[in-house]
Amino acid sequence: MLEKIDNGKDVSNLTLKEKKQLAKEIRTFLLENVSKTGGHLASNLGVVELTISLLSCFDFDKDKIIFDVGHQSYTYKILTGRKKLFSSLRKYKGLRGFPYLKESAYDFFNTGHSSTSISAALGMARARDLKGENYHIISVIGDGSISNGMSLEAINDLGFNKTKMILILNDNGMSISSNVGGISSYLSRISINERYLKVKNKIKHSLDNTKFGNAMYKVLSRAKDGMRGFLVPSKYFEDMGLTYVGPIDGHDIGLMIKVFERVKRMEKPVIIHVVTKKGKGYDKAENDPTLYHMVPPFDLDKGVIPVNKKTYSSYFGEVMLELAEKNNNLVLITAAMCDGVGLVPFAKKFPKRYFDVGISEEHAITMAAGLAASGMRPVFAVYSTFLQRGFDQIVHDVCMQNHPVIFAIDRAGLVGEDGETHQGILDLSYLSIIPNMVIVCPKCVQELKVIFSWALEQKFPIAIRYPKGCNNIEITPIKQIKLGKWEILQKDNTSKVAVIATGRMVESVMSILKNNKLDIMFINATFIKPVDTSMLKKLVKNHYSILTIEDNLLSGGLGDAILCAVNNMGPINIKRMGFSDTFVEQGNIDLLFHQEGLDEKSIIKEIKKLMRNKKIK
Repeated sequence: MLEKIDNGKDVSNLTLKEKKQLAKEIRTFLLENVSKTGGHLASNLGVVELTISLLSCFDFDKDKIIFDVGHQSYTYKILTGRKKLFSSLRKYKGLRGFPYLKESAYDFFNTGHSSTSISAALGMARARDLKGENYHIISVIGDGSISNGMSLEAINDLGFNKTKMILILNDNGMSISSNVGGISSYLSRISINERYLKVKNKIKHSLDNTKFGNAMYKVLSRAKDGMRGFLVPSKYFEDMGLTYVGPIDGHDIGLMIKVFERVKRMEKPVIIHVVTKKGKGYDKAENDPTLYHMVPPFDLDKGVIPVNKKTYSSYFGEVMLELAEKNNNLVLITAAMCDGVGLVPFAKKFPKRYFDVGISEEHAITMAAGLAASGMRPVFAVYSTFLQRGFDQIVHDVCMQNHPVIFAIDRAGLVGEDGETHQGILDLSYLSIIPNMVIVCPKCVQELKVIFSWALEQKFPIAIRYPKGCNNIEITPIKQIKLGKWEILQKDNTSKVAVIATGRMVESVMSILKNNKLDIMFINATFIKPVDTSMLKKLVKNHYSILTIEDNLLSGGLGDAILCAVNNMGPINIKRMGFSDTFVEQGNIDLLFHQEGLDEKSIIKEIKKLMRNKKIK
């Protein structure tokens, strides 16, 4: 069946029986392909029937759909002409793991971060209305994303202004019991039945003609609202101005098609509550949707086998456990990323000192500020790319008030296959401009203990930035750190060339020096802010040339900080290496470093160029 499908219109022409068969074939296709390429699996297995139903009812040659986050759009991609590209999923120049405007005319908005879909869809709906056009706008959002502040702001606007659009709440965090399912289906059928709506309007019109009738209508409405509020979670959305439908079974194609076809005729904002099961069709993913949320390539029979390497994330979790034993004021905060940032053991051992606030980074930061203001020592563990969402809170609520909040910034630098939306290459730039913020970068996994132990003794905001994964070579951690002081890892004899690297790039240079005899001074910039001005003064005084290396945008990063620091110290030759003014696309991390000119060969080339220039002089 799948071989016959080239676009959404092919799906709409299938019989219900054929659509059910198509769902089975898509799950097989997803499992066979994602097990080879890696990618988001559980969420995509859960929305197969939902996607088929949407393509059966809507024409995306004119209608528009936005998948919130977008990692659940694989089935949509398969059925909109990209099936043959799936072997290139998440590879360099290959099929994106998220909706991507440049990839297909059927992708209408780039997504990758949570809770943007309602706002974007609402903007599109209003543009449609202003132009006098006529088509449907659909936002598909998960139960985790809809609780985010941005989603709630958008719903508030949508309900108040009554803009016509369809909001599909994909709820994969619960199951429908037979009782609730039956009652909800009945109420849903009534609430969207055209004859019911006509009768309701006639009754309202008749009763509105008298004071008694108007009062009676209000009584009847309150009774109906009370009954529905008791039986289904509709009242919250209806009070915000949306017509609520559901919950309905997100794996019942026939039911969803009936609901979508009726809702299409409604001239107001509607939310359809669809309940799905993450990982559906693959027992291992159904039983452990967290493990199978994002998978590396794996064997379908054996399943995903967790890697036991000591990564930055797992070691961070160990360090937090150890420090929490000694410091009763230490508390941990995460924004729906407990497993990703390595805090599962901490959450189990110290449940009262662990706060998962859901997808609410802004709230997490200001809450951390409140904890710090009350004498606690909060650590907010967050991916670099998601910390961007809380910039104002970092400025206003943490740094302006100089609260000692610690930011444990995971996945800093390149993360690889997730692409532009997830590469953590901006944090040094936007954090370094904020007064009172101190930025520290460990050069190896083992340095996390030293740095976090030091950070807990300080009285100001601190950002500790570390990459995805683990070290590939053995590195001796620093034994003690001092504010704003760097570490000399190799002294030169005659070259007068100093290489200053930070974080993950320290390992890259160490690997180079291990295999190449280069007479350079090599410095680990443990601190990005403040920089080690005393060391820089010595380099300027002794006429060194400096090469800076970082896995951040050049603008606002380590190299810029050093340029600013030496500006009044005297003439000096500085070459900066980092990411140019661009968003780095998806691909294998080593390949991306090569493409961006930050691989070992490129670094050696720049070092030797500086050394040759020194000899000429």
